Amino acid sequence: MEKPNVSELKIAQQRAETELLYPVMEHFYTIQGEGHYAGCAAYFIRLAGCDVGCVWCDVKESWPATGFPLHTPEDMVSWVANAGAKLLVITGGEPAMYNLLAITKAMHEQGIRVHIETSGAYPLQGDFDWITVSPKKFKSPLVDVVALAHELKVVVFNKSDFQWAETWIEEAPQAIALLQPEWDKQESVMPLIIDYVKAHPRWRISLQTHKIINVP
Repeated sequence: MEKPNVSELKIAQQRAETELLYPVMEHFYTIQGEGHYAGCAAYFIRLAGCDVGCVWCDVKESWPATGFPLHTPEDMVSWVANAGAKLLVITGGEPAMYNLLAITKAMHEQGIRVHIETSGAYPLQGDFDWITVSPKKFKSPLVDVVALAHELKVVVFNKSDFQWAETWIEEAPQAIALLQPEWDKQESVMPLIIDYVKAHPRWRISLQTHKIINVP
């Protein structure tokens, strides 16, 4: 799938900034499957729009910013509150391409914790309780954003990804360091990850447990 039209992404960004309308691909209440909070109940809001273009992305349909319903922060609060959730994860796409301050403010006013999952390619705009940065080679992250990460999660597709991981963990010395096998390459890369973590115990293994237990 080709990257989305740049002008369409800019229009979506401007609409979020000026009208507080965000393109939402999907939203659902489930279990966080990855990283430090794996196993915790969480409401997910997946914003549409991404220009990072990971070849192995498993949600490529989220790349365009057009063709999806537009929603306000108040809409989103109602979804999360009605579900009884206390934790929201904003994901994408690339959610950090939008100014999310209105969303985080509205959620915090209702006592809802807000996490974000981002590639780090855009400056963060919002007040987040937990920041997961997953740096991608397809569009390098911003050093200032990586430095804010609570956890740095690197997807391992081949051997070169270990050096990529080391490059960025140096910029986030306080972050939990996670190596996660690309889902379709687990058989070939998991032995490499196990050996790497044994030799470099700073790192932990992260699995996509939501796929293992078959939840969204």
